[in-house]
Amino acid sequence: MKFLEYTPLDSINLFLNHLNLGESTIKGNLEAFSCKHTGSDRKLSLSLEHEILDFLGQSSDSDPSSPVEFLSSRSSRKTLIYLVLTLGHMYPDYDFSAVRAHLFFREEEWENFKQIYDTYLFEAAREWALVHGGSSLLESMTKAIDEVVKLSECEIYSYNPDFDGDPFLEKGAIWSFNFFFYNRKLKCVVSFRCCCISNQAVDGFLADEMYNDEEEDDLFIDMDM
Repeated sequence: MKFLEYTPLDSINLFLNHLNLGESTIKGNLEAFSCKHTGSDRKLSLSLEHEILDFLGQSSDSDPSSPVEFLSSRSSRKTLIYLVLTLGHMYPDYDFSAVRAHLFFREEEWENFKQIYDTYLFEAAREWALVHGGSSLLESMTKAIDEVVKLSECEIYSYNPDFDGDPFLEKGAIWSFNFFFYNRKLKCVVSFRCCCISNQAVDGFLADEMYNDEEEDDLFIDMDM
């Protein structure tokens, strides 16, 4: 996967980079990637393919919630591998191959994305409108994503992991979500990751860390004496 720079995404990323809402802070980012394997991607891609095939060999499609039918298609497996590789580039310090991330993607409709947006980003939308003369954050995002991957041609996926597979479960996280807009023809994907952090919790963690650092300094002073 290769990171692609697109100026239409810049203004939204600048706004959502660290949006302080008083009691909480929103951190969001839109990124574009071409589905072109690098050297490390090829190795991980083969590993993921074998992992998915092993999962299929041990699974039953009798469970309606099972992804077996979807994963049985080679093109679907290829799409999921692209998405897992994209996650790996979004969070380079996190090992998604260890948490079977391919099991936690779900195909979505645009309306599902809008519902998530309305639920979690209504305060951000209000702040955007104040800063940008009443314009709509959703419309600006839609236009920016469309310029990169042509939304009408996209498949939309969300990543809904369990506890172990969520890289956004940092200290003080209230909620998080990850969406992917994948254009199969263009072989390009736009990711949208967003989380909300409690400022009070973060302040508490910082205070604890400062206290621990002071205790360590006192310990070293005592040892020197």
